[in-house]
Amino acid sequence: MSADDFSLQLLIRTEDAADPAFVFDGVAVSRAKFQEKIGQTAAWLAAQGIGKGDVVAVWLVNRIEWVALLFAAARLGAIVAAVNTRYRSAEVAHLLRVSGARLMVVEAAFRTIDFAAILADVAKAEVPALQKLAVVGADAIPAHWPCVRFDAFDKAYPSVPRAGDDVDLPVLLYTTSGTTRGPKLVAHSQRTLASHAASVATALKLDPRRHSLLAMLPFCGTFGMTSLLGFIAAGATIHVLDAFEAAPAQKILEEQKITHSFGSDEMFRRILALTDAPRPFPHLEICGFAAFQPGWRELAAEAEARGMKLFGLYGSSEVQALFSIARTGDAFADRIEGGGWPMSPDAEFRVRDTETGALAAHGVSGEIEISAPSRFLGYFNNPEATHDAITVDGFFRTGDIGRLRGDGAFVYETRAGDAMRLGGFLVAPGEIEDELKACPGVADAQVVAVDLKGHARCVAFVIPTKAAPQQAALTARLRERLAGYKVPARIYLVEAFPVTDSANGVKIQRARLRTMAMERIAAE
Repeated sequence: MSADDFSLQLLIRTEDAADPAFVFDGVAVSRAKFQEKIGQTAAWLAAQGIGKGDVVAVWLVNRIEWVALLFAAARLGAIVAAVNTRYRSAEVAHLLRVSGARLMVVEAAFRTIDFAAILADVAKAEVPALQKLAVVGADAIPAHWPCVRFDAFDKAYPSVPRAGDDVDLPVLLYTTSGTTRGPKLVAHSQRTLASHAASVATALKLDPRRHSLLAMLPFCGTFGMTSLLGFIAAGATIHVLDAFEAAPAQKILEEQKITHSFGSDEMFRRILALTDAPRPFPHLEICGFAAFQPGWRELAAEAEARGMKLFGLYGSSEVQALFSIARTGDAFADRIEGGGWPMSPDAEFRVRDTETGALAAHGVSGEIEISAPSRFLGYFNNPEATHDAITVDGFFRTGDIGRLRGDGAFVYETRAGDAMRLGGFLVAPGEIEDELKACPGVADAQVVAVDLKGHARCVAFVIPTKAAPQQAALTARLRERLAGYKVPARIYLVEAFPVTDSANGVKIQRARLRTMAMERIAAE
């Protein structure tokens, strides 16, 4: 098998080119048309001065331009940095700075998101590499940078030959939680993306004539992108939501007889709540779900009773989503657990006892370590973090706790450390704490996650300076700088944090902070 067999280009099946690859808002895009759009986008990127090794930040909702930009960048040897549409100024600035993006492709507007206002809070000096913005849906937006219109599909640009595919160079950067301010950038190559997509198509036994996908997860994250690429590799039709809403999702599931969908437990909960039909989606075969909210077991049981089979799975930005999934033959209790069976026959996983450092036996919890064709290249421009994340024999230290089942599958149990799962995303407390500590009146801050009315939210504890800050002012400041799901539901002023002495120094008792947060909320 040659290196070219692992290029993104070869994921697009050439037989039956007239068949739809995507359906956006009821409009079909055939495989032949998708190929054409990739060529147009590559020519447009080249006309903007983008070539091998250059980084293009993509800040778009789910649209054909997003996918065309990724495949076109691969054709040129360029790199796409995926920007979460829920990001705000501090997060956007960090991603642009670390990636060194020269060009950002951005929405003119989408629903309530004011992209121009967010960018206005990013100083040019913070992101020295960025040269211009390309706007989808308008000629320009108010910005510090020159703007051009993304008109790849409307205007003819000189075609460019494919660069000799080096399938092991970075082509896509995801963001993932860091332990300090700002997320790290996870670099994937065409080989890691394409080989895993092929594994997903094979493991799920996808038939292009029978199967279809409702893509309701954002393309900017590995969960949305991996499922997308897997169905592209299978040649199956993909119905796309620009952003998740339960009502349109329900309508597509019913009318288009969708067979597969992937999302969070909350997404499926909202969809089911819209219909009283006893078995509303008889064509659905697999709903792969990530459990982020309390009560997910009860949801899975309700969904099962109504014919919607939920399948637990596992993944991360570093090894990609859909690394593993439960099997149809698993007992219900096993099928809904996170973890499952690896998609790739070449994937390996093991569990290491976090106390002894030895490999754990079946049934013993420890840190999950993974070696697989889907494993990332490393953290972009961060060799130290990459070195710390990979064992000497090439396994990725996931930071997740789980156990081996003994039958070839594993169970994901929880996230190690203090990372929080908020709004469906993994968030490091330090990222929010650093923003709080930059606010006037804040001497120090700690952030913990709690269950607030059935939803995971964060609560902040702040040690004030002499001029104590007002919670409303802090909340307003954070709303300007961070995605909404990272803004604390409560901010409490304290004189000191609970601590404990250890052999390695004084440690903050984060478990005690969580208890304090719940006690104060209950008292309200």
